Amino acid sequence: MIAALISGSLAVVSVAKADELLPYNISGDGIAESLTGSPGDAARGRALVLARTTTCILCHSGPFPETRFQGDLAPDLTGAGNRWTASQLRLRLVDASRFNAQTIMPAYYRSDGLVRVGRNFADKPILSAAEIEDIVAFLATLRD
Repeated sequence: MIAALISGSLAVVSVAKADELLPYNISGDGIAESLTGSPGDAARGRALVLARTTTCILCHSGPFPETRFQGDLAPDLTGAGNRWTASQLRLRLVDASRFNAQTIMPAYYRSDGLVRVGRNFADKPILSAAEIEDIVAFLATLRD
């Protein structure tokens, strides 16, 4: 819990830590509702995609001319917003194995039933719900 000043009033806001999984519902081939209840920030999402610590850019490439050594193991992110809906992008980030059981893409928002997990990520997700939403917001802007 944190206290925040919102419109001149003090409000107590609950913030999930990266190791807390918030509930979500899978419907068809996606997760329709935001994990946080609000849209993500595309600018923060872009920074996360390009950060080597999230590993996105290690496997994916995209319209990022300023970034050297982009990956070629996974689909190019150029046009991701045309190919997938926000709902589909969200589920791919949460658990890509829902689409391909043999994927090498990590389940970024899952902690159960995983194998070959680094000590730092055992029993907790790699990304927080807010980080997932930020990345979804950014990927949705990538249009041809």
